[in-house]
Amino acid sequence: MTTTVRRLLVSALLIPLLAFGGLSAPAMAAGAQGVGAADAAAGRSPADDPNADIKDRLAAIPGVTVTEEKPTTTGHRYFLATYTQPIDHARPWLGTFQQRFSLLHRGYDRPTVFYTNGYTLGTTPSRTEPARLVDGNQVSIEYRFFMPSRPEPADWTKAGIRQQAADSHRLVTALKRIYQQEWISTGASKGGMSSTYYRRFYPDDMAGTVAYVAPNNTDVNDYAAYTQFFRTVGTAECRAALNAAQRELLVRRDRLEARYVADNKTAGSTFNTLGTPDRAYEAGVLDVVWAFWQYSTEADCAKVPAAATATDDELYAWFDAQSGITGNSDQSLAKYTAYYYQAATELGAPFFDVSYLKDQLHYDYKELYSARSYVPKEIPTTFNPYAMRDIDRWVKRDAERIMFVYGGNDPWGAKPFKLGRGSEDSYVYTVPGGNHGSNIGKLPAAESAEATAKVLEWAGLADHDSARSLAKAQQIPPFGPLDEEGQKLERRPL
Repeated sequence: MTTTVRRLLVSALLIPLLAFGGLSAPAMAAGAQGVGAADAAAGRSPADDPNADIKDRLAAIPGVTVTEEKPTTTGHRYFLATYTQPIDHARPWLGTFQQRFSLLHRGYDRPTVFYTNGYTLGTTPSRTEPARLVDGNQVSIEYRFFMPSRPEPADWTKAGIRQQAADSHRLVTALKRIYQQEWISTGASKGGMSSTYYRRFYPDDMAGTVAYVAPNNTDVNDYAAYTQFFRTVGTAECRAALNAAQRELLVRRDRLEARYVADNKTAGSTFNTLGTPDRAYEAGVLDVVWAFWQYSTEADCAKVPAAATATDDELYAWFDAQSGITGNSDQSLAKYTAYYYQAATELGAPFFDVSYLKDQLHYDYKELYSARSYVPKEIPTTFNPYAMRDIDRWVKRDAERIMFVYGGNDPWGAKPFKLGRGSEDSYVYTVPGGNHGSNIGKLPAAESAEATAKVLEWAGLADHDSARSLAKAQQIPPFGPLDEEGQKLERRPL
């Protein structure tokens, strides 16, 4: 049964309940967004005037404030803006906050890509891969509770996946007043997860979704999956070199940690969240092998310092390159409080075997490496074990037009989304040897053309057969200066 048919049936069942106040919608209705129905019908708002300048149309949408227009390449215009969102979509009377988003305008006749980046909004004009493939507009949204899109005071119980999905739904609904061609959603890593969650709660908002390197931590066999990954990724020689270098950072702890403490003191770092510099150092060491496979490739194994012969300087420099000397300070972690809070309450976090380090560890690994350790102590957390299992079931039973792209050597891909009998027109691709930057363009040629054709089809640019021909002919806007910023990987926890 298709999503559309299912939703029509559900709507028919819910109408009597809604009439008697039996249910409350998680998002505010379109009418509650402040859109003047009479003005729209009469064509009095610039938002509805196709001949008006895009900046005027955008600014005329109730709730939107255009804060800046930045120069970009010919053929595009780029705007930074905010949108008024309820703190709690189920109880909008509790107040509002301003959520940042950006718009890269290509044309009203083009498809629109909705980018859920999952973190703080990037403010440099750039295109995601789907936006380049369809030569379309791109709307990018900042995840709620990442600064500055955070209500004050912050009620952290409103930072969950369903609230953000409702944020996305309201913004997309408002902007469809301007962009009426097909919409495709996308995101990478936590953004890929967010794009999937959005589709779970609002399956008909998008014609398709491309989710890159999105882990699926259901807490079901998570430990086994991640442990198996680190036992088999790459070559035996590379794994041995990484484990030995990681262990050596702990063996030489007395000398290297002293440098770590001194460098953090110079940087003005504090460690109230993790507790002490010793805990922060150990957490950073635990992360080096994961970080290596997340951002590097097997070719980089040759750069791993040999534990037996490396100098302290070489080991310390490698540690800095993988984990960052100030990466576990309060100042660095504060940028990602919203992520760690979500991981501790809904998203889950990976666990894997580190018994080869057991005699060198000062702390219980599972406690130190848990997401809860990275959330400030004054913010309470309670884990909901059902949130991710619900998403997993939906993907297997009901998902339509979703594409997952993973990297074969990316640790976050150890627990991927898997399709089921109910998944329709959905696909999973893996880049051989790929890391956390894997995408459609890095797939083997035949798979890349196949995936590209599907994106073009979902975007309404061609039917199935002509989309495949178009993809094979490579009649796609080439990679250019506008795309370079979008290709940069930030050192994020996910």
